[in-house]
Amino acid sequence: QVQLEESGGGLVQAGGSLRLSCAASGVIRSINGMGWYRQAPGKQRELVAAIRSGGAANYADDVKGRFTISRDTAKNAVYLQMNSLKPEDTALYYCNADIITLETTRVYWGQGTQVTVSS
Repeated sequence: QVQLEESGGGLVQAGGSLRLSCAASGVIRSINGMGWYRQAPGKQRELVAAIRSGGAANYADDVKGRFTISRDTAKNAVYLQMNSLKPEDTALYYCNADIITLETTRVYWGQGTQVTVSS
């Protein structure tokens, strides 16, 4: 059974940094795109950053220049380095990945990790 597990969230002051990690486990043939989404209270889940298997990345406009997504193919992992954090970055951050197993190809989601930025 494939699972995604995030870590690295926490409480940080505005201007600070956090690094989120997400690792996929299970019987995995390969992983296509991986990404990070976030959902703040009362708001819809939104894309923060995504990275394709070839390494090309895209970002939401409000995190460009502050956040960097990267992946380690050998570890089935994706990371999100978040710098210059703002209170409006406060949200539950979810990892997702388009994973190919022996039986299927589908998108999996992690349980989420909380990021809280104080002003």
